[in-house]
Amino acid sequence: MLELRPNCECCGRDLPPASRDALICSFECTWCRDCAATRLPGGVCPNCGGELVARPIRPAAKLEKFPAGTARKRSSLPACTGA
Repeated sequence: MLELRPNCECCGRDLPPASRDALICSFECTWCRDCAATRLPGGVCPNCGGELVARPIRPAAKLEKFPAGTARKRSSLPACTGA
């Protein structure tokens, strides 16, 4: 089951479970569409090199039993830290 991480690892933007702006790789690294388009190279995950795809939306009824993750992650990549 996907964690549905709560934020973009690059800019920190909130990405609620129903967000259409969340992209993930096969390891569930989570990025917003804006960062993927402007800060990350080539549409691939900078952590693992995997393809970035739209994160699926979990039906609201299932979120009650299987809630989204709450642990926020942030990338230390130069493109994400302003370095």
